[in-house]
Formats: sequence, C-alpha cells, structure tokens
Amino acid sequence: MQSFSEFTTQTDAGAILTTAPCRADLAGGTIDIWPLYLFHAGAVSVNIALGILTACKITPLDGRGIWLRSHDTGREEQFADLKALLAANSYQHPLAAFLVRFFRPANGFVLETHSESPAGAGISGSSALMIATTAALARFTRQQIDLERIRVIAQNVEAQLIKVPTGCQDYYPALYGGVSAIHLETAGIRREAIAVSPDEMNQRLVLFYTGAPRQSGINNWEVFKQHIDGDQKVVRNFDEITGIAQAMHRALAAGNWDDVEKLVAEEWNLRRTNAPGISTPAIDTLIEEAKRNGARAAKVCGAGGGGCVIAVIEKGSRERVENAIRAHGGQPLHFAVASEGLKIHVARVGQTAKA
Repeated sequence: MQSFSEFTTQTDAGAILTTAPCRADLAGGTIDIWPLYLFHAGAVSVNIALGILTACKITPLDGRGIWLRSHDTGREEQFADLKALLAANSYQHPLAAFLVRFFRPANGFVLETHSESPAGAGISGSSALMIATTAALARFTRQQIDLERIRVIAQNVEAQLIKVPTGCQDYYPALYGGVSAIHLETAGIRREAIAVSPDEMNQRLVLFYTGAPRQSGINNWEVFKQHIDGDQKVVRNFDEITGIAQAMHRALAAGNWDDVEKLVAEEWNLRRTNAPGISTPAIDTLIEEAKRNGARAAKVCGAGGGGCVIAVIEKGSRERVENAIRAHGGQPLHFAVASEGLKIHVARVGQTAKA
C-alpha cells in the first residue's frame, strides 16, 4: 500500500492534488446540526485543525473511463463511463462516487483518496476528505466555487451518503486550518479564527485513538431526535453546552489554560449523559489512566462511542500520558495544530507535488 507521504508527493503531470486537515472539537459539538443551534442563543462550536491530513488526487485520462481508489481502505472500482457510475446501485468508494454523481465530469479520470486518520476516529476524517474531494472535482470540472460553497456541497452530499443530518463545524478546520469558533446564528454561519499559540496547544494537548471506531451518525441522530422531540434533559444539557462553548472561546482567546481544562471536563460530563453509548468502559479506563499520569481533563472527539479522545495535560507529562495510554490498548496520534486548511496543487511536467 502506498504511504500517505508517497501519495501526496508522487503525481503525474496534469494531476490535481488537494489536502485538508482533520479536526478535534473542544466544545459545542452536535449543536451545529441544523436546526438545533436555532434554539440556543449564542450557539458556537470551538475546534482545532490537526496536522492529520486527508488527500484527493485526480489524474485525467483519455476516453471516458472512471477509476475510484481509496488507498487507506484498499477499496477500488471502475466504470466504463459516467452513465455506468450513475446506474450503479452501490459503491466500493461511496464518498468519491456520491461527489462524482454531483459534479458529473464529462471526461475520464482516476480519482484516488488517502487519509492519515484511523477509520472511525471521530476527528472528521470523512468530512475533511469530503472537502478535499469536492475541491478537486470542482477544479477538474473547471467550476469556480468559493470556500463556503465547497462547505455547503460537501456537507449536503455527506448527509445524502450517511442518511442522517450533518453538522457544519467539521468542515471549517478542513477549509481554513487553525483554531476556530464557528458561530451558529439565525442569520447564518460564520467562522472566527481564535489567536492561540500553536506551540502552547501542541504542548498542552494529547490525542489518542481508543481502538474502537465510533458511529457518529447513530449517536448524533439519537441525540438530535431527543432534542427535536422536546426531551427537556437534552435541551437543558445543550443550553449548558452552549455556555461552556462560549466560555471555551473566551478562555482560548485569553490563553487561560486552567479554564480550558475545567471546561473540557464540564463539557464531557454533560455530553456523556445525553444518550447511552456515548462513553464506554474502555473510554472511561483510558481517560482515568491518562489522568493518573498527567492529564488534567479529557473528552471524546465527535459523537462518542469510540474513536479518539483529546486530553489537556500538564506540561512535560506527554511521555507519561502516552505510555499509559499504550499500556491500556490506546494509540497516541502525534499531531501539531495545522495552521493551514485546504490546499490545491496542479502538477506540471517535471514538477513534484508538495502537500
């Protein structure tokens, strides 16, 4: 299997290569699903872009044949032409196929994807890959689409793919990088960059995979239905989560890490009561072991039930925390905050791609 580094540096002339980073959410997740945020004044989601990347590559072909390949999952398929792809009842690489169905390129091509994120990690690998693939297909079909339009297309097609509502926050780190406050307002959605020292964040945060994939569509859908059905416990929880996310925005902007760790703990304590299965015995064990070795607070990324956990740690305790996680079956994921989001590169003759 081709490594991610090889995939993003070896391209043929004329190929389009895009990359987009994954994310970790710090506060305000799930409330970004329309229309939940309309019921909570001042709703905001706070997240960071991770230097854990996804990539899409499109290489033009003579003729009308279409090849779709996923290097990280080992799946691939081919079609005689667009008509054959549109007529298919199922796909080996549905993310790519659904976006090809939307853009409907006239000419033949090979579309390949790769991801550094573990499957089901809860760090929005699929949403980041949706952004990368949407941008690549837009360039391939010569469509001039701005970043917000890329977000709308990627979000809506992903909802068609997973057949449940999708939140908007996952796509902004992939587009812009950095640390973001996604303001969810009646007049629309807007992103605000939060000025935080990347070095400070890299020293203060540990990310680890629990070893079990999460099912965000299922967990988020259950909570969504409870909220829409008027479950007052869930509604009150999201009122409090809104307040925590607002405070998280202020704490990060001020560099107040004592408040950041308290807010991560508060958000997790509330979120885990929304629905059964958001936490698991394995997740609880890993968080407790991390805390015994220097973590001050931790929470599951995304909807829970598996995937990744992000922990706020004491400076200098990274090695102890990571060793404890490994000893109990977890997998530390090394990352730095991604300062940039979506990148687009078109390879020319004699040029090596740089992602």
